[in-house]
Amino acid sequence: MYSIDHLLDLMAQLRDPEKGCEWDVKQDFHSLCSHTIEEAYEVVDAVQRNHIDDLRDELGDLLLQVIFYSQIAREDGLFDFGTVVSGLADKLIRRHPHVFDDSASFTQQQRTEAWEKVKNAEREAKTTETPSRLDGIAGNLPALIQAAKIQQRAANAGFDWKEVEPVFSKIKEELEEVEDARQTGSQDAIEDEIGDLLFAVVNLARHTNVDAETALRRASIKFTNRFQYIEARLKQTGLEMEAVALSELDRIWDEAKTHGIN
Repeated sequence: MYSIDHLLDLMAQLRDPEKGCEWDVKQDFHSLCSHTIEEAYEVVDAVQRNHIDDLRDELGDLLLQVIFYSQIAREDGLFDFGTVVSGLADKLIRRHPHVFDDSASFTQQQRTEAWEKVKNAEREAKTTETPSRLDGIAGNLPALIQAAKIQQRAANAGFDWKEVEPVFSKIKEELEEVEDARQTGSQDAIEDEIGDLLFAVVNLARHTNVDAETALRRASIKFTNRFQYIEARLKQTGLEMEAVALSELDRIWDEAKTHGIN
C-alpha cells in the first residue's frame, strides 16, 4: 500500500531534469491549468454517473494535480506539499469555530455569520486596496457557478430579495428586454440582454435551492439522450434527420419522453 510520501517521491522522480519524464519536466503552473480543470470535471462526471470505481480513480488524478503544483513550487522555493496541507488544516479550524472550539456554542445563524466574518477577514488580508465582498471569486469559473457565487456574496450582505416572486418578475422583465434588443438588430445589445436574462435565471435557481450548473448539465444530458433516441429511431427507417420534417422529429421527441428517456 502506497502512502502520500510515496506519491511525493514519485513526482520528484518524474520531475528530475536528467532521469525524469520529458513531459513532466517541461510543465509549469500555467501549462497544468487546463489539465486541472479537466480532472475536476471528470470527478464531477463520475459522481453524476454514480460510478464509484471511476470516482476513486478520478480523485487520484485530481490529487496528482495538487502534488504536481506543489512539486514545481518546491523546486522554485515557493512552498511545498506540507505547506499546502498545513494551510488547509489551519483554514478548516479557523472557519469552523463551532466544531473545533469546545468553549463556543453557536446557532445556525451564528455559524453562518462567523463563517462570513472569517472569510471577509481573509479577503481583507489579501488586498491592500479597499476590500469588496466580491473579492476572491475566480474569474475563470464556469459562468453559472461564478454568477451564483456573486449573487450569494451579495445576498449575505443583505442585497437580495427575501421572497422568490420578484425573481420571476425580473426574469420576465429581462426576457422582454431581450426581445427589445432583438428588434434593434444590435448583436452586442442582444448579447448583453441575454446575459442579464441568464443571470436572473441563476438567481431563480439560487432562490429555489437548485445548483444552476448541475441543473443545466442535467438538461444537456437529457437533451443528448432524447436526441440520440431520435437518431436511433430514424436509423431503423433508413431516414436522414435532415430529410425529416420538424413536426415528425417533435413527435419522436415526445415518444422519447413517454418512454422515460432522461
